[in-house]
Amino acid sequence: MRFTRRDFLELSAFSGAGSLLGLFPSATAEEARVKQEAVRFRPEIEPLVRFLEETSRERLLEEMGAKIKSGTTCQDVITALFLAGIRNIQPRPVGFNFHAVLVVNSAYKASLNSRDSDRWLPVFWALDHFKARQVQDFGQSDWTMEPVKEPTVIATDKSAAAFEAAMNDWDLEKADGAAAGMARGTGTQRIFDLLCRYGTRDYRYIGHKAIYVANGWRTLQTIGWQHAEPVLRSLAYALLAYQGEVPTTRDATVDRPGKVNLQRVKEIRESWLSGTRDPAVTQDLLATLRSGTWDDASRKAVELLNRGSGPLALWDAFFLASSELLMRSANIFSLHACTTINALHYAWLHCSDDETRRFMLLQTASFLPFFREDAEAKAGVEIDRFEPWAETDVGLDSIFSDLTSDPQKASRKALAFLQSGGDARAFTDTAQRLVYLKGDDAHDYKFSAAVFEDLQFLPPGTRDRFLAASVFALKGTSAADSQIVARTRAVL
Repeated sequence: MRFTRRDFLELSAFSGAGSLLGLFPSATAEEARVKQEAVRFRPEIEPLVRFLEETSRERLLEEMGAKIKSGTTCQDVITALFLAGIRNIQPRPVGFNFHAVLVVNSAYKASLNSRDSDRWLPVFWALDHFKARQVQDFGQSDWTMEPVKEPTVIATDKSAAAFEAAMNDWDLEKADGAAAGMARGTGTQRIFDLLCRYGTRDYRYIGHKAIYVANGWRTLQTIGWQHAEPVLRSLAYALLAYQGEVPTTRDATVDRPGKVNLQRVKEIRESWLSGTRDPAVTQDLLATLRSGTWDDASRKAVELLNRGSGPLALWDAFFLASSELLMRSANIFSLHACTTINALHYAWLHCSDDETRRFMLLQTASFLPFFREDAEAKAGVEIDRFEPWAETDVGLDSIFSDLTSDPQKASRKALAFLQSGGDARAFTDTAQRLVYLKGDDAHDYKFSAAVFEDLQFLPPGTRDRFLAASVFALKGTSAADSQIVARTRAVL
């Protein structure tokens, strides 16, 4: 059974930010209190995690403000927020309520990049978002991460191999014990390489498995490896999510690219990392991504690499293709094409295993036709050909005032602004601040963080078009203000 577009939309409607808040009362302190059988964190952070869990949504920001004034740091808050989500919100389906965890890294990055007066806005938004999702998860499943079963924990020297075997067999209990064993002594790079492989092996949950690997790992780098065990266990649980029969017993569409590409990587030339970054190669692959199947895209990637192209020309095509989907059909699927490409690229950059890096490159090629189908974006504007706005003296105010009502016009104005020498940093700073002031969804933060990070990896001409396309999922000046802003400013 494939996790279809309809399945996703039905689940999105059920677990959306506003759909359940009227059906369930705010969790009381007693209801939210950590169960006796729940996993416990390190003593220096456990009290702050409990504070987040047990304080009501209505009082959390004000009481957290008091703690910050008394010395609680931003890193303390981020650590407790991430771990509270790990313990309280089930990472299945991957995404949905679990966005309270997935968004933490994006909110933290936004905080670091903001002006001093806005520094706490993204963090306080994420705190409030966690409380909303905690209530929804309580009403839907009341799931809590349990302590690891110590007899199942694999010895450190055998844990990585045991993790591989368990993931290949889709065996959750063995994977849980192996993940705990790895956290207690396996090298971090070895662990990340394994997560990269299994986070990209299937297309279930429209890229959220890869997104969790990338954002979870980035957050772990921020909060410290001493918190790794529950995070790795949560990742194993998420990466083994599926619907229907065990994947080893059937040939699901979402699994086919992974099975084929795991063998196809052997066809790639040995010196594949060297080669040209030719725009003609990017155009060739982009054409295939617009109309071909997942198998066509994977084959084309191998062909181009073996003809002498380097991987960067392929990544240019992937970035452009995902943004083009957003321009053609701005919806949750095209948006996740962009955030998934960001996650896959991050993983590809930081993975050390050569075969896994080849595999991720081919999986990225294969996933984009799936996104194209799910987004229903088979035809329309072409990102490499759309024309800039005729007037060249376009200002940022004009772009962001048009954005909400006419994103196509705003995109053309953005392209004119950038191609005429406009400051890309000024553009991203303005866009990011509008997310702080008006963002009301985890995707506002995840998307902006992903796109603005990816800019640095693109050549200048491509970068302008990529950034101009981003307006289809950004906030305009006419969007409603976030209620969190006033509360945050009042307490700090």
